[in-house]
This record gives sequence, C-alpha cells and structure tokens, in this order.
Amino acid sequence: MPGKVLIFSAPSGSGKSTIVGHILGLHPEIEFSVSATSRPPRGQEQDGVEYLFYTTDVFRKLVEDNKFVEYEEVYPGRFYGTLKSEVNRIWAKGHVIVFDVDVKGGVNLKKYFGDSALSVFIQAPSVEVLRERLILRATDPMEEIEKRVAKASEEMTFAPQFDKVLINDRLEDAFREAEEMVDSFLGR
Repeated sequence: MPGKVLIFSAPSGSGKSTIVGHILGLHPEIEFSVSATSRPPRGQEQDGVEYLFYTTDVFRKLVEDNKFVEYEEVYPGRFYGTLKSEVNRIWAKGHVIVFDVDVKGGVNLKKYFGDSALSVFIQAPSVEVLRERLILRATDPMEEIEKRVAKASEEMTFAPQFDKVLINDRLEDAFREAEEMVDSFLGR
C-alpha cells in the first residue's frame, strides 16, 4: 500500500462529518476522499466537494467497469462508493486519505486497506439523541429521518468491526479523542 488511510463511519447524524472536518483542519497532510453517490445533492452540497454526484445509471456503469475500491447500495437505488481514481489522486500527492463513509463502506474499506488503515466508528449516545440531531440538521423530511433512525440500530451492530469506537456525547471531548486516535496512528 502506498500510504495510510483513516476511515470514519457512523450512523447518519452521529457527528462524523463534523469530526472529520475538525481533523482535516489540524492536519494539512490529510486529504478528504470525495465519495461517489447516486443520490441528489442536499441543501448546499456541491458536486466534487461533499460528493461526486452521479445518476443511478452512471453509477451502475462505473461499478460494471470496476472503477470502485468499494461501493454499497445503502438504500434501494441509492449507491455510495469510493472511486479508485480518488485514492490514486490523493496518494500521488503523498497525503494520508480520510474517508467519511457509511458503516458498511467503512467495514469494506478496512478489509481492503488492512493495517494501513485506522477505522473509527462514531456513534451518538443514544438513538433518541440521533433522531434529535437529524431533526435539527433540517436537511431531510421526517420520513427520511425515520428511515435513517431505523437504520442506525442495525448500523450500531457493526461497531465491533472497527479499530476504535468514539461516543460523540460532547463534541469537544469527541474532537480530543479523535485527535488522540489520529495522532497515535500517524506516529506523532
């Protein structure tokens, strides 16, 4: 493997993207891997920034052409995945890759990268706290929020497959714990 990777996974609303953003702000040598998805942009999301947005048909063609390190159909017709070209782009710069991915994607990435990866599972203190966070985020209708909350219970069963579990109860504490995990893994 040409370099190291950090994998952050969590049920939706656990604070994963906030924690990844914090780590990126502290480490110029770490670069965010932009995942591909077949879902439409939410809120102010931009193609190539938060995600690489594709239609379902284009996404399926990329799968057929073996362009992904890993991919998952998270919801029917809603795909997420990691393009090989994105991994190669970041490693070509000599940077450490950070992935902000769904739980099954995180497990698949850990299997793929092995000891070159640190996998961290982030979870809210409870399912009810998770529901409140998703409502406050105000990016999805209630029907979508309830789907995500139902899925979170299943996703939490994957936590033991990760190297570390971080409970995001207080954000400042979660930031500190994430910093310590990353610094230790990178040998700082």
